[in-house]
Order: sequence, then structure tokens, then C-alpha cells
Amino acid sequence: MGDGEYMVGLQYLKSYNYLPAECEQIWVICDRISRVYSSGLEESVQRFLEMLGKLNRAYLTGLEEKVLTVLESEIRD
Repeated sequence: MGDGEYMVGLQYLKSYNYLPAECEQIWVICDRISRVYSSGLEESVQRFLEMLGKLNRAYLTGLEEKVLTVLESEIRD
């Protein structure tokens, strides 16, 4: 648990009844958020990413997508 990874039993997870395509999209978003989060940007950026990770939907809004794209470009430069 000290490294930021947590193990949770399946019985404790809430089902949101996502379709397979939505599950795949969630994994893509999760990977993008994780890459930016682990890059060590400012604390405020990390808090924003934590909130994105807590959303109960399988997509990002247009503004959320733009902000995440900008953050991704910051870690590539």
C-alpha cells in the first residue's frame, strides 16, 4: 500500500454495469491519468487527476479531455 497501489477484493467493488467498450475506454483513461500522475507534476495537478479517477462515467468531458491532453504534453516535453 505504501507505493500507491491497493488490492481490493472483487466482493467490495461496486458494479456500474459498463458495456465492454466502456470498460476498455475506462482503462485507456486510467492509463493516461496514471502516466501523468506518476510523472511528479505539481500537487494541484495530482489532485485534479485524482478527481478524474473518481468519476463514475466511462468518458471525459471536452474540457477534461483538453486539460488531460495539455498535461500529457507537459510530461513529453
